[in-house]
Amino acid sequence: MTKRILILGGTGDARGLADRLVAAGHQVTSSLAGVTAEPMMPAGDVRIGGFGGAHGLADYALSEEIDLIIDATHPYAAVISANAAEASAHSGVNLVRMLRPAWQAEAGDVWWPAGDTAEAVSRIEAGACAFVTIGRKEIGQFSARGDIRVVARMIEAPESAMPDNCKIILARPPFPVEDEIALMRDEEVSVLVSKNAGGPARAKLDAARALGVPVIMIERPAVPALRVVTTIEQAVAFAAEEGK
Repeated sequence: MTKRILILGGTGDARGLADRLVAAGHQVTSSLAGVTAEPMMPAGDVRIGGFGGAHGLADYALSEEIDLIIDATHPYAAVISANAAEASAHSGVNLVRMLRPAWQAEAGDVWWPAGDTAEAVSRIEAGACAFVTIGRKEIGQFSARGDIRVVARMIEAPESAMPDNCKIILARPPFPVEDEIALMRDEEVSVLVSKNAGGPARAKLDAARALGVPVIMIERPAVPALRVVTTIEQAVAFAAEEGK
C-alpha cells in the first residue's frame, strides 16, 4: 500500500531511508531544517525550512494528508523531536522515531561524560588541544577559552570569524581511522569532544583509544517516549505495516 510519508531528515540515515521508501513506491517528502547551505539531497520531494513549531507541523501533516511521520533527525535535535511528538498527538498522524543506538565505551576507552556543551567546555584542562567534532553551532563556546587550542571539524564554516586559537577543518564523513590517528598526532590533540551520535562511523573514537586520548562525550538529550526503530530496514518495515 502506497503511503504519503514525511521524513524529518538532515542525516545520512534519513537520506538512505528516503531512497528505500521511494524505491518501495511510497510518496516521500523529506523536510530539511535549512541550516546547511548545500545539503545532500535525498530521493523524493524535499522541503527546506521550519514548520513554525508543533502546531505548524501538525497543520502541514493534515493539509498534505500525510500517513506517517518518521523522525530521522540527529539524536541531538531535541526541539524538532519534541515538536514531532506534539504534532503527532495533535493531528493523529502516526509517528515513529528512527534512532541509532548510542555508542558504548569499549575496553581501553577513557570517556568523560558531559551533560551539555557548557559542561564539556568546562572539563577541558588549561593548555589542552581539544579536537571538537560537534558541528559549527556551538564552536564559539570552545574558542572563547583563550587558555586552550581548538581544532574543530565541521561540514560548513562558522558564520563568524574564529580567534587565533581555533583551527577549522571543513570535511564530510566518513573518515578512515588511519586518517583520524594521523590528524590527532599532527595536531597534538590531548582531548576529543564528541556527541554520542551512534552508528558505525566511530573511527575518531577508535583513534582516540589507540592514542590514549580521553573523550569528553556529550550525552544525548532526553526525548519523548515514542515508538522507536533503530535501522533503516526497521523503518521501511514499519512503513509497510503501518495502516494495513
